[in-house]
Amino acid sequence: MVDRKPPLAPEELRSLVADGEIDTVVLAFPDMQGRLQGKRFAAQFFLDEVLAHGTEGCNYLLAVDTEMNTVDGYEMSSWDRGYGDFAMHPDLATLRRIPWNPGSAFVLADLAWNDGTPVVTAPRQILRRQLERLAEHGYQAMVGTELEFMVFKDTYEQAWNSGYRGLTPANQYNIDYSVLGTGRVEPLLRRIRNEMQAAGLVVESAKGECNLGQHEIVFRYDEALTTCDQHSVYKTGAKEIAAQEGVSLTFMAKYDEREGNSCHIHLSLADADGHNAMAGDGPDGMSTVMRHFLAGQLAALRDFSLLYAPNINSYKRFRPGSFAPTAVAWGVDNRTCALRVVGHGRSTRFENRLPGGDVNPYLAVAGLVAAGLYGIENRLEPPQACTGNAYTADYAHVPSTLREAAELWENSEIAKAAFGPEVVAHYRNMARVELDAYDSAVTDWELRRSFERL
Repeated sequence: MVDRKPPLAPEELRSLVADGEIDTVVLAFPDMQGRLQGKRFAAQFFLDEVLAHGTEGCNYLLAVDTEMNTVDGYEMSSWDRGYGDFAMHPDLATLRRIPWNPGSAFVLADLAWNDGTPVVTAPRQILRRQLERLAEHGYQAMVGTELEFMVFKDTYEQAWNSGYRGLTPANQYNIDYSVLGTGRVEPLLRRIRNEMQAAGLVVESAKGECNLGQHEIVFRYDEALTTCDQHSVYKTGAKEIAAQEGVSLTFMAKYDEREGNSCHIHLSLADADGHNAMAGDGPDGMSTVMRHFLAGQLAALRDFSLLYAPNINSYKRFRPGSFAPTAVAWGVDNRTCALRVVGHGRSTRFENRLPGGDVNPYLAVAGLVAAGLYGIENRLEPPQACTGNAYTADYAHVPSTLREAAELWENSEIAKAAFGPEVVAHYRNMARVELDAYDSAVTDWELRRSFERL
C-alpha cells in the first residue's frame, strides 16, 4: 500500500512562518461541484488555533447551486434548519505550498458535524467511504486523471463581459500533439507545470489537443484520494495562474460545437504488497479480479453517469465520432468505448472515458470504486470486448441528458446499496436544481432562431 509523506510537514510550516516566508494559510474543502471553498488565515493564527481545532463554515456550501444561490430540497441544510455551521478539520497529509500565491500554504479539510460525525454527503467523505469498503477486500485504488482545458487570450473579466462569446483562442487550429502549437503558449504551460511541481504534484507532460487553444497537462497517478486532492489543487491553481497571466482557461465539458474537454480517469488496484492486482495471466493480461471489477463498471455505468457527467453541459460531449463515448462497451486500447483497457503487466489498468473537465473527481472515483466492488462482490464477468467501432455497434447507450442520468441514479438499487439513501437523495436534488434552472432559461440559440423568424 502507498503511504506518502505530505508535501509540507507541519513543523516545516512553523519554521517558514517564523522566518516570514509564509504569512497565509488557505483551508478549503471540495464542494458538490468539486470547487474549493474555505478561508484564508493569518499563518500564525492558523498554527495557534486552527491547526489543532479546525474552523467552521456555513453548511449551505453543500446545498447551493453553481451560482451559490440557496435552493430547496436538501435535507442537511435549509432555511428551516437555520443554515448552521459544520466543522472544517485540516487534513495535514494535504499541507503544501502554493507558489502562485506568494507567501501562502494550502491544506484541505474534512467536514464534520458538531458532534464529530462526518458529513456523509461531502464529496471527500463519499470517496473515503468507498475506499474503506475497497480496503476491506484488501485493495487500494490507484488513480490518474487527465484534464483538458481551452486557453483564451481574453481575461476572465473580458470573457464575462462578452457573455463568453467571440473569445480569441490561444491557438487558431488543431494542435493535437503539435510541438509548435504548445510552443505558442509554453510560457503559460511552463509556469503551470513548474508551480504544480513546486506544490508537490508530479508532472508528467503537456500536449496540444484538437479544439482551438485546447491543451492537456498530465500528472503521475497516485492513491485515489491523493490524486483527487491534487486534481482540485491543480484545477484551481491553473485558473489562478491564467488570471495572473492576463488570459483565461476553461475546463467546461463542451465550450462549442467542436471537441469537448475530457477528463479520462485511469484506475488500477494495488494489493497488500503494492503489486498491481489487475495484471494476470487471463485473456488480455487481466486477472480475475480485474474482470470482475471491469464487469461492475459496465453494470453500473448508466446508473452512475450522474457522478461522471454531473452537469447539463456534460452531455453535449457524447456524440458519435467525437472521441467521447456513447456506448456502454469496453475494448482493449479502443477509444470508441466508454471503458478502455490499457497497459501491460504491472501497468495494466482501465480508463473510463465518460468524465469531462467539469467532473468532480471525488464523486467520479467513488463511482468507479463502488461499481468495481459491485462486480467483485457479485463475481460478474464482462462480455466480449468490442474490437470495432463502438459508436455504430449495438450496445446500450450512455445517458444523453442530465435528466435521464438523474432518473437512473435516483432509482438505482446499486447506488442506494453502495452510497446510502442520503447521498443518493442529495445528488439527485443537485441535478433537479440544475434542470429547473436550465428549463427556465432562454438561450441564445432560441433567440437566434425565434426573435425575427417565428
